[in-house]
Amino acid sequence: MEKVGKRGHVLLLPYPSQGHINPSLQFAKRLVSKGLKATLVTTIFIAKSIRPELGPIGVETISDGYDDGGFAKADSIQSYLKRLETVGSVTLAELIKKLNRFGADPINCIIYDAFLPWALTVARQFGLVGAAFFTQSCAVNNIYYQFGKGLLKVDPTSTTTRTSGVLISGLPAPFQLSDLPSFLGVPGSYPAYLELVLNQLINVEEADWIFVNTFDKLELQVVDWMTKIFPVLRTIGPTIPSAYLDKQIEDDTDYGLNLYEPDSSICMNWLSSRATDTVVYVSFGSMAELNKEQMEELAMGLMGSNFYFLWVVRASEENKLSSKILEDIKSANQGLVVRWSPQLKVLSHEAVGCFITHCGWNSTIEALSLGVPMVGIPQWTDQTTNAKFVEDEWGVGVRAKVDDDEKGITTRKEIEVCIRKVMEGEQGKEIKRNANKWRKQAQEAVDVGGSSFQNIDEFIAKLICS
Repeated sequence: MEKVGKRGHVLLLPYPSQGHINPSLQFAKRLVSKGLKATLVTTIFIAKSIRPELGPIGVETISDGYDDGGFAKADSIQSYLKRLETVGSVTLAELIKKLNRFGADPINCIIYDAFLPWALTVARQFGLVGAAFFTQSCAVNNIYYQFGKGLLKVDPTSTTTRTSGVLISGLPAPFQLSDLPSFLGVPGSYPAYLELVLNQLINVEEADWIFVNTFDKLELQVVDWMTKIFPVLRTIGPTIPSAYLDKQIEDDTDYGLNLYEPDSSICMNWLSSRATDTVVYVSFGSMAELNKEQMEELAMGLMGSNFYFLWVVRASEENKLSSKILEDIKSANQGLVVRWSPQLKVLSHEAVGCFITHCGWNSTIEALSLGVPMVGIPQWTDQTTNAKFVEDEWGVGVRAKVDDDEKGITTRKEIEVCIRKVMEGEQGKEIKRNANKWRKQAQEAVDVGGSSFQNIDEFIAKLICS
């Protein structure tokens, strides 16, 4: 599609955390590259915490009611979400009025994170197009949809459920309890978060568009099933910088926004001294927390594998590793432990042959897009379902098993075995072939004529004609 000129102005409103902001930001870049005007809307607190380099994308703020501390200042997730809706609705409406009064390009669409369904109500107040953006996989959204509608019954006490698993329409069968999102597989856990993910679908039938951060071929069966229920559903991913995919957007080499202070030279210099496919990269994202025992088992498993490893341990997690373990890692000259890494640069480096991940959706789709095999050690929420697909459906890695005890620890021996499965032998070669296949298909999806490319073009064409 040729650039349309600034004939449409889209507000993109992500949930205020980096894992949600990055996909929205990349979606905005795609829209701008095709001629739309796009403005990213985040909270006042988030805006204070970052130094965005977003080029032609505008940045505006609303309030979540916690301008001086964000989510950390709230008493609970329930109180945060309630105040975010109450204050956010009012300040979003004020922002639209301001931009329409003083801006050269009036707003005509809000693309809002599905975690924020109240934004559709605000869009309707101003007669704007409202588009829900789901940043998790289509499979996970399908599971939440069916559970919320009462179409999926999960009974952990049922003998049939425990032995035969759960059948889910639109998805490969069967799913074991451990494959379901943790809010469903472990009933009663995190009730506020279960309410949050179910509320994504509370008014989704009223949305003009439904966008999902995936691509058609990756989830062909479930995308087809969901599109029959929601005809306006379109895939627009993977939402990672263009330099790693189709290279259509000039200078799009990074997300351009980090809540953590980046220093990439240490990681990249260390990787550059290692041979191809000899390094295991380890990162559990910006939120997952491992207990002390799991951290130690992971450390021993990495050292026992005899592969080089680059391990991201956030500052808040460092106290879970003893000084002896850190000293052993350093003296063995086998691993590098850092507080932060430029993940896309690391995953795309030829030295990296394996990614040990919590299987958050952003990390999973980055690895898929860059052809990196995975060892999944999921912790909670959608990560368990993503890990199932990594191993069973896409064949791009293995899921580490958990001990049967209540602590749910993945042992050092299991970690060693999983690393070797991915890095060595015939199974490792097959996993690498599959990873390369999905990398090519991810690139094709966003390149000219690809499914995501065409879906975005369709949206723009209809938006500027409305």
